[in-house]
Amino acid sequence: MRVLQAMAGAEFGGAEAFFVRLACALHRAGLEQRVVIRQNPARADMLRAEGIEPIQLKFGGSLDWQTPRALKKEIKAFTPDIVLTWMNRATGMCPKGDFTHVARLGGYYDLKYYQNCDHLVGNTEDIVSYLVKEGWPAEKAHYLPNFVSAEPAEPLSRQAFYTPDSVPLILTMGRLHENKGFDVMLEALSRVPNAYLWIAGEGPLREELEKMAEKMAVKPRVRFLGWRDDVAALLATCDVYACPSRHEPLGNVVLEAWAHGRPIVAADSYGPGTLIEHLESGVLVPTEDPVMLAKAIRMVIDDNDLRARIARRGHEVYSEHFTENSVVDQYMAFFQRIAG
Repeated sequence: MRVLQAMAGAEFGGAEAFFVRLACALHRAGLEQRVVIRQNPARADMLRAEGIEPIQLKFGGSLDWQTPRALKKEIKAFTPDIVLTWMNRATGMCPKGDFTHVARLGGYYDLKYYQNCDHLVGNTEDIVSYLVKEGWPAEKAHYLPNFVSAEPAEPLSRQAFYTPDSVPLILTMGRLHENKGFDVMLEALSRVPNAYLWIAGEGPLREELEKMAEKMAVKPRVRFLGWRDDVAALLATCDVYACPSRHEPLGNVVLEAWAHGRPIVAADSYGPGTLIEHLESGVLVPTEDPVMLAKAIRMVIDDNDLRARIARRGHEVYSEHFTENSVVDQYMAFFQRIAG
């Protein structure tokens, strides 16, 4: 079984991080694969550290005629049974050939980019339902979940981030984009006295969010950490994980918090709302509601029994459904099934 994966992703992002995790996990499982990525030295180094030497291509815009030609050349040289492309750009640049073409979607994308594919994979059941509603054949739409690592890490020094050891610490992560609801999180923080907030991520709204934190008089208790690769250490350091997203198709961050035994408070957007059982594996609040988000965070901080229960049950759900071994087994079985 030979699989070529192609990802033309952004510098940072959840899909991009999972792509690296999956490629490395499939390599450890013994899959023969070739990995093609958009030029990104940091991502290439992460793959090399796991024994994968990636092919780096430009994956530019509509005038980039070199990347489709180079990708075709790589496919011809490797002769894969399956080509797995990630999202729109890599999928659109993939040539037709003597292989099974699968595209993996982590959102509700326009299917005009996917008409040459043989199969589509969604990382939530709702995305698969969307594909079928949009006219994609049900027998060629497949659900394969994400996984995250539960490998533990030592907590970071709070003092290194000018955060007292004695205060409740809230962590939130993601691209600094309107969908992620970090503005709601800042407003909620103004209603949680003494707590500090770490925001791990980069994106177009960073300057706006920093100004908002200053305007709301919470900036002394907020730390903008930038994009981080030490997720396990961040989670080991915090007391509560918060997910204020307006729009979150899956919620990798929920899986991350569960894997590391952290209690989670989340807005009831699709992904977290589907994953979390309210007051059992986390606490759900309405989207766009900083008052309820603040109340839920205060409740979790103050109630030791609730905090322990939702962290314990969350970890159980992770262990049952979202471990590396479980998801890799599903991918390998899927590849065998469709390879023809």
